[in-house]
Amino acid sequence: MDPDPRGVAAVMRLESPTPDAPTAPRVEDGAPAPSAPGSTPVQKVAGVVIRFAGDSGDGMQLTGDRFTAETASLGNALATLPNFPAEIRAPQGTLPGVSSFQLQFADHVVLTPGDAPDVLVAMNPAALRANIADLPRGGVVIADADEFTKRSLQKVGYTVSPLEDGSLESYQVHALPLTSMTVEALKDSGLSRKDSERAKNMFALGMLSWLYDRPTEATERFLETKFARKPQIRDANLTAFRAGWAFGETTEGFAVRYQVAPAEHPAGTYRNITGSTALAYGLATAAHKAGLPLVLGSYPITPASDILHALSGMKRFGVTTLQAEDEIAGVGIALGASFGGSLGVTTTSGPGLALKAETIGLAVMLELPLVVVDVQRGGPSTGLPTKTEQADLLQAMYGRNGESPLPVVAASSPTDCFTAAMEAVRIAVTYRTPVILLSDGYLANGSEPWALPSVADLPAIDPAQATGPNGAGDDGRPAFRPYLRDPETLARPWAVPGTPGLEHRIGGLEKADVTGEISYEPENHERMTGLRQAKVDGVAVPPLEVDDPVAPDGTRARVLVLGWGSTYGPIAAAVRDARAEGLQVARAHLRHLNPFPPGLGDALRAYDRVVLPEMNGGQLALLLRARYLVDVQSHGRVRGRPFSAGELLDVVRDAVAALPDTDSAAAASPAAGAVAESPQEARR
Repeated sequence: MDPDPRGVAAVMRLESPTPDAPTAPRVEDGAPAPSAPGSTPVQKVAGVVIRFAGDSGDGMQLTGDRFTAETASLGNALATLPNFPAEIRAPQGTLPGVSSFQLQFADHVVLTPGDAPDVLVAMNPAALRANIADLPRGGVVIADADEFTKRSLQKVGYTVSPLEDGSLESYQVHALPLTSMTVEALKDSGLSRKDSERAKNMFALGMLSWLYDRPTEATERFLETKFARKPQIRDANLTAFRAGWAFGETTEGFAVRYQVAPAEHPAGTYRNITGSTALAYGLATAAHKAGLPLVLGSYPITPASDILHALSGMKRFGVTTLQAEDEIAGVGIALGASFGGSLGVTTTSGPGLALKAETIGLAVMLELPLVVVDVQRGGPSTGLPTKTEQADLLQAMYGRNGESPLPVVAASSPTDCFTAAMEAVRIAVTYRTPVILLSDGYLANGSEPWALPSVADLPAIDPAQATGPNGAGDDGRPAFRPYLRDPETLARPWAVPGTPGLEHRIGGLEKADVTGEISYEPENHERMTGLRQAKVDGVAVPPLEVDDPVAPDGTRARVLVLGWGSTYGPIAAAVRDARAEGLQVARAHLRHLNPFPPGLGDALRAYDRVVLPEMNGGQLALLLRARYLVDVQSHGRVRGRPFSAGELLDVVRDAVAALPDTDSAAAASPAAGAVAESPQEARR
């Protein structure tokens, strides 16, 4: 596959699990490890959360991406959370213009980018003001003192610099002249002062790379490649990056530097990957396993555009991408490609999904494979284009005219986007139906280490396209019956145009059963409506797995925390913390939202209380209550950001505290298969 278009790919080969590999010893209570005389002591820590924040033109996303790549190549577990304004160039130095990138990296598997940063790198007063409330007392602030000018302070409501008025005395503050040090390092570069200042993010990256013992080779190679055609800019960025490292090495401003050992990973080849890139790879891989060319018809829309970018670089893998003039044209291209025998895919976000609704309904009527990727964002209307939400579920389920059912699949993590994409293609091709695949901005832009799978080990997908007549006409001669269904899947034949003997009528008018002719008969319409619904209901999906470890006295949990999509990480972290407190809590997570997995109803009824966190007003809770008549307790939030594990831990505590004190309830156990929590799941 092509490199990650955002430049954050870092590949790592583990020949054996890291417990067998040499790693630095852990130090109790974070005590500094011995170091060479005259050097800064090294303190070994289990994990760190860093947030880079600055103006939207300060390169914070690039800085975070490069630090992430360095961290991935070192073998740490990690999770990231980019956060940036929707405007291409937001007002400079203002609160709405602040861009940030948060990264958690650790010597154990992490489930979220962290609830709060341990370190805040603030490149200007706006970045400090927008983020300081999230930094716990005692946290580290690294600020560019040069940017705390009277004018910059006034823009965000400071009358006196917080670096000087004592308001930050409860934090470890390092006020450093990052801009002037960068300009000084580049005084011989031939660049103007303004252009030299733009490299201050690389100076900061070099300094943080030294402070946290990150490798630098990958970033240097990246800069050499990215600016190969601009030697002056390349050399300036490299110089600034190296100067930042040298400053960290020579300054006495930091009492210690930090070291985080590699995490335990199964043997294999790993790379850091974003959700959008993983999803693109999953689509291309699934098309390969099905032996089909992939055709993407798409209109650029935040935050789904990166899928278009990634797939556009895969032409040699049989992928064709067409950037359409609008959302309706994009889905029309994809459906036309499916009619022509290819795998048709279209990508969008919530506003685009609304525009595609009529053509998706046509795909339901034609019963052709089609994958519609919806990378959800905050709404309604334009809403919050760069923020995350899970509020398109009801639109995915019912946002079309008439009875037009289709399967809905949701990814749960950036790396899971690969698996979810393959599953969406499997269902679409096998059952001849459009499938909506739900991701969101958190998954799309976030990243984590991904173990590259063996393509040979991935399941095959059989398109089973029609090759000849499948029935007989009224005269007894062989004839093609376009709506004669497979008895197991209820899928109709996939007839590629131009195949001799497969001529048939096509269009959006109701089809007669078996023959596919136009039909206005009431009984036929009801039968075809029922068949389309039965086909979706019959999609084969794995049964629900409930993680409910048995207590020493043999009892099981009475509270189930259920989730779907990107809430997986915060829920898993919150449940793990609740169990550490001695609370018995079960959890389950849904990939398939239509149809629901077998065993879901039994599992919901087996618990005294079911809590469902989701980033909407309670959409899945509404569906589950209607379907299973279970009082699912919704915990909905629409703040444009993912849940924190700490918030959900409070929700779990409240749910356990509200349980009725009855012996019979305590003996309840889930009917669905319970599986033990993986030992790899560690702190959030």
